[in-house]
Amino acid sequence: MTKKFLLVTGMCALLLSTSCESKHEKKEKEVAFLVTNPVVMDTTITKDYVCQIHSIRNIELRALEKGYLKAIHVDEGQAVRKGQKMFDIMPNVYQADLQKAKAEAEVAEIEYKNTKMLADNDVVSANELNMSKANFDKAKAEVALAETHLSFTDIRAPFDGIMDHLNVREGSLLDEGELLTSLSDNSKMWVYFNVPEAEYLDYIMNHSKESAKEVSLLMANNKKFPHDGKVETIEGEFNNETGNIAFRATFDNPEGILRHGETGSILMKVPYNEAMIIPQKATFEILDKKYVFVIDKDHVVRQREITIEAELPHLFIVQEGLSTKDHVLLEGIRMVKNGEKIHTKFEKPIEVMASLDMYAE
Repeated sequence: MTKKFLLVTGMCALLLSTSCESKHEKKEKEVAFLVTNPVVMDTTITKDYVCQIHSIRNIELRALEKGYLKAIHVDEGQAVRKGQKMFDIMPNVYQADLQKAKAEAEVAEIEYKNTKMLADNDVVSANELNMSKANFDKAKAEVALAETHLSFTDIRAPFDGIMDHLNVREGSLLDEGELLTSLSDNSKMWVYFNVPEAEYLDYIMNHSKESAKEVSLLMANNKKFPHDGKVETIEGEFNNETGNIAFRATFDNPEGILRHGETGSILMKVPYNEAMIIPQKATFEILDKKYVFVIDKDHVVRQREITIEAELPHLFIVQEGLSTKDHVLLEGIRMVKNGEKIHTKFEKPIEVMASLDMYAE
């Protein structure tokens, strides 16, 4: 009995000692949560807008006269030079019209010269001379018109450009106005993108009208176009259905990378003055609303809703809900509860952002 009593007493003492040591270790290892405060500073964010890329000149080449397509001197996708011959439409009829007009003009000229000689000798009246002169002028106009119609059968490139798809083949019977192909001047590109009304107002009120805003182009392969562009034009009216207004940026395209009809994204830097910034990792989301844990003067955790104005890499610009005096929980968001009292350790916001930059790199 004595042995059993001693054994039980010893076990109880051991358990009691272990429990006390465990509580003592827990107390010594009590967690100190990192907190920081928002910082106000000037910064810049990059906004992106879906865009459509157009050639600075993109036209349709059409047949101005009826006739058979005699020859095609170019190919699809070919680079052509200004004045280069592209199409020949069968000119026989128009050549005959020109010869006829020239013959009639020669007859009218002879009649005019004869009438003038008679008028100089007072054989015919001045009115007859004027009538003969008018007939001669009309005949010359018919010659010029026939020459113009004949020139329409010789279709040449109006400027340097890239040819598009051929819509006809040699031997095709063309109607007046029929589409032959398209021609694009890709030396410069016009890039159109839509901007919401609020952002348009910020742009107009903050940007100098004396200098064009520089923008970048992110192409469809997610790579940046090697040349920056400039916003040169804003359309005159808003789209009532979308609430947007179209901007147009111009990009030089010396390597010919961009083609008419491409898509991409315009990247435009927007300055923010005296923006209130906090790390993204200090926030959490509930039903599409953003929250942070603010630590009060009694070290008690208080949940608070905030409004985000813009987003930066690893950072948020806060529109409302915080002040620079607030201490915001930086880490351990899932380890605390609203109304809980915790131990904290303050870290300067500059040091916090420096660690975020190192993490990003």
